[in-house]
Amino acid sequence: MTTDHPNISVLKKLDLRDLGSAENLFSQDFVWHYFNTELPDLEGDYHGLDGLKSFFRKLAGKTAGTFNVEPLSITAMGDEFVIVHVRDTMTLDAQSVALDAVVVWRIVEGLIAEAWDIPAINTVSVLGSSDTPKR
Repeated sequence: MTTDHPNISVLKKLDLRDLGSAENLFSQDFVWHYFNTELPDLEGDYHGLDGLKSFFRKLAGKTAGTFNVEPLSITAMGDEFVIVHVRDTMTLDAQSVALDAVVVWRIVEGLIAEAWDIPAINTVSVLGSSDTPKR
């Protein structure tokens, strides 16, 4: 039996749908960095757990609550970073879309200190009625 890296164990406790119960996972000076030139009104830095909650409220508003994250892989990098590859799906501007994203998490002394959310903006798939990606 293999055990998870301690930083992966921290992230496995995180439920993005219930950030209210995750306060003990974040450092006081946590920062969420979001990069997406296609959504400039969301792009930027969000400070603290309240900032992260604000980001997801804005995203839910922009996607009519359809935003969903499917984790695809998780890899610890040294003693501080964890790279998570996800597939995001949502309805945006009346189109169902799917895209890959990478979130780089920095974990210090068992607490989430910083994260960089980097979506792939050049390979967004528009989903048809059969949910088959169309490019």
